[in-house]
Amino acid sequence: MPPAQTTSSRNSWMQHGLFWPSAALVILLLIDLFMIPGFFRLEIKDGHLYGSVIDIINRAAPLMLVALGMTLVIATRGIDISVGAVVAISGAVAAGLIGGEMVVVNGMPEYVSKMPMILALCIAMGAAVLCGVWNGLLVSTLGLQPIIATLILMVAGRGLAQLLTDGQIVTVYYKPFFFIGSGYFLGLPFSLFIVLAVGGLLLLLMRKTALGLFIQAVGINPVASRLAGIKTSALIFFVYMFCSACAGMAGLMISANIKSADANNAGLLMELDAILAVTLGGTALTGGKFSLVGSVIGALIIQTLTYTIYSIGVPPEVNMVVKSIVVFIVCLSQSPQFRWHFSRAGMRRFSEFYAASKK
Repeated sequence: MPPAQTTSSRNSWMQHGLFWPSAALVILLLIDLFMIPGFFRLEIKDGHLYGSVIDIINRAAPLMLVALGMTLVIATRGIDISVGAVVAISGAVAAGLIGGEMVVVNGMPEYVSKMPMILALCIAMGAAVLCGVWNGLLVSTLGLQPIIATLILMVAGRGLAQLLTDGQIVTVYYKPFFFIGSGYFLGLPFSLFIVLAVGGLLLLLMRKTALGLFIQAVGINPVASRLAGIKTSALIFFVYMFCSACAGMAGLMISANIKSADANNAGLLMELDAILAVTLGGTALTGGKFSLVGSVIGALIIQTLTYTIYSIGVPPEVNMVVKSIVVFIVCLSQSPQFRWHFSRAGMRRFSEFYAASKK
């Protein structure tokens, strides 16, 4: 292959939207490989896979779900900072309705749910969807700015979750509920299959229908999209409702994983992590351009980074500083302007060094 063609092929490959997020994740994993003994070691216990990588994927599952929903919202030039509160609400509703009452069955004590678990999960998801309906109406119908509209629910939602739990941690004793957050299916965490199902459905809708094109068009120019016949308000309403539904599912995962509902801390600052994951994945905050796969990779970057920081023994007081530095570097690496200046300066220094060595 001619040199020029080889260079062009490499440049187009590096300009792919997923290259830099994937490269950042690979670099983090390589650091873990050398810094953490046995990082990639997997073990099979009771037919289930265990290991650091599996643990990262399992813990990143709620964030991946929220990031998927947030991607669609940001793609329409919006933002949803209430997802953390929705996580707390859905977890509080599910834990409160399921709980667990001890009964004696055949002479053995056993915990049973206060109501059928499926019904309780549906009610919890219904509460999450109602939150999305509220956000969607404020943004699409009343025309409030997305950050203001969702700020209302961000504040009120966590207060509502605390009211539902009386400000206490509600413990769940009904074991089947734990499967959502810490169960295994086919040897892998069940939460991973939930993410795959939601992500796969979204990808199918974006690739095989015009929904992805409509979302992109609304993000680029909502006025022109409306004039072109796209039902902009309905589309914006849908993405906020879907984002809240994703947050509701994440809330169920978290609540099932910790076997309780903590309205004070569940989903706290998750909205910022979700926005960061979407940004790391290459989605533009100005709308239009978005990548679902990139958002999932962004969530994995955040969780891997968190795992790395804790594993190598970084003191808690500098934890956030290290995290922000790494995120800053990753964001810089995705900036075309930064790469252009960096490569230009590097080439100039190399030319100067080469010229000096010839003298």
